[in-house]
Amino acid sequence: MGKRATTLLTLVIGTTLGFALSVGTGVVAQREASSQSLPWDEARLLAEVLERVRQEYVEAIDERQLIEGAVRGLVTELDPHSQFLDSAEYDEIRINTSGNYSGVGLEVNMDDERVTVVAPIEGSPAALAGIRPGDEILSIDEFAVNRGNVNETVGLMRGRAGTEVRITVARTGELVPIDFTLVRSHVQVRSVRANLLEPDYGYLRITHFSDTTYADMRELLQDLEDENERPLTGLLLDLRNNPGGVLDAAVAVSDAFLDSGTIVTANGRAVDASFRHDATSGDLLNGARILVLVNEGSASASEIVAGALQDNNRALIAGTRTFGKGSVQTVIPLSNGRAIKLTTSLYYTPSGVSIHGEGISPDQLLEIDVLADMQASIDNHYTDQMLALLQTDSQLQAAVGLLKQPPALQSSAIH
Repeated sequence: MGKRATTLLTLVIGTTLGFALSVGTGVVAQREASSQSLPWDEARLLAEVLERVRQEYVEAIDERQLIEGAVRGLVTELDPHSQFLDSAEYDEIRINTSGNYSGVGLEVNMDDERVTVVAPIEGSPAALAGIRPGDEILSIDEFAVNRGNVNETVGLMRGRAGTEVRITVARTGELVPIDFTLVRSHVQVRSVRANLLEPDYGYLRITHFSDTTYADMRELLQDLEDENERPLTGLLLDLRNNPGGVLDAAVAVSDAFLDSGTIVTANGRAVDASFRHDATSGDLLNGARILVLVNEGSASASEIVAGALQDNNRALIAGTRTFGKGSVQTVIPLSNGRAIKLTTSLYYTPSGVSIHGEGISPDQLLEIDVLADMQASIDNHYTDQMLALLQTDSQLQAAVGLLKQPPALQSSAIH
């Protein structure tokens, strides 16, 4: 497998402050900044504008806020994925990389002016206290949560281990709000979960790519085979709504199922912005069938995995066309704990195709709105957890049925 000299970091939709708040997608790297002087005329123009705004704008603006705003505008004008990061935002990227933080362990989402719980992280203070998916968070430490202050208030759930935080939620079926007093603790955000679909067939879900993804996946695959008491015949790898993450993790996951072949290449202007990753010998599934399920929310690092397995003829890709983010962002540290996240490379699938703005076309189209007539039958041998998931996810039902078809029938269904 090819190596880069940089340390790769992740930026994942759904893990701001350890919670599911939308931040962006990406494959992100980190390296040291290089300093070059700006042309004097351009630097003078920026200084002149800043001074005019400072002196004559209708309201007084803090100079630090003014300069940070100018820098944010400069970077965000480049493309949708480049970004200036203040110290708190930079800390978030580092937290998302490791998946470790101190807090209560809630994944939440802002929707229709409401902050609702997607899921408590298993074993976290929130899970142990009984906070449930679907609960609406009304206040944190008596600060009301609304769209205008969601980052600040939700951020209160994170803090030093051993300290208390009070969370008030509204729950369907309950007439009055419910108060929870939680003690913050160390939380490990897992990016992988797995279940045995039925004898010989496994289900693996990767929500994002972090430093621990490959190790967690390898362990869970072994658990599936131990539970199955023999090697798996097929694996359904669910990458739907996976917005990306650490490049090295995506490469490692791809390599886990490949014996040879190119995984991904990239080109850029900086010295370390052009690279190539190739597979090494060894397939964790020993050639067992793989179906990768994707959708329009599968982006960046998840597209690297789908593209590598598709172009190397190792897996059937099913679902809908992916998001189409084929760029790499490098996190460049600045002074006082700040950084910029800058697009530095475009990456290419093994066939040499850039999926940027195009996405990956599935081999087998499985659109949610046309699944009513093709849902797989639900048998009583599924585990309770998988049974509940299959009963509410018709796209997954169809994918299971496709995985279990003989390879010849799978091929004939491709279009």
